[in-house]
Amino acid sequence: MKIKETPLKDCYILEPTIFNDDRGYFYEKFNEKTFEQFTGMNGHFVQDNISKSSYGVLRGLHLQKGKHAQAKLVSCLEGRVLDVAVDLRKDSPTFGKWFSIELTAENKLQLYVPRGFGHGFSVLSETAVFSYKCDNFYNKESEGSVLWNDTDLRIDWQLPEHDVILSEKDKHSPNFKDENF
Repeated sequence: MKIKETPLKDCYILEPTIFNDDRGYFYEKFNEKTFEQFTGMNGHFVQDNISKSSYGVLRGLHLQKGKHAQAKLVSCLEGRVLDVAVDLRKDSPTFGKWFSIELTAENKLQLYVPRGFGHGFSVLSETAVFSYKCDNFYNKESEGSVLWNDTDLRIDWQLPEHDVILSEKDKHSPNFKDENF
């Protein structure tokens, strides 16, 4: 497995070594020891979530605040998504910056999104199955969000705006400058 830095502090791409043969393939999806040696960060996860979505669905930008903040290791198990991480840590040199990467069932890439980041994805294929490994348990009272089309962040979700499908909650998220991180 290769671990690569992104332009955002503490946010990493994990690229597996894939072993293919006539039976199919095998790869190590995650190795806590390798991750901790490369990043110096804890790679212990306590909750796994899976979502399935149709083309145009945009989930985000979401975060958990305070003592319930979550780091996530995300991947696409079926289909294609554009995954987006936004650094919302006010003391970070990359505060307010975002990074996106296409995660697909074929490329098997994963993105490590640290605590204090906003996270979201848009579905670029007919359907997508998305996996989230979280290092802290979900807490409804600690939810936070940022409006997906915030004019300060200017995220390119790689979808025409008329194709974007949002939850009611995501339609009414606060702007970046109005959220208390």
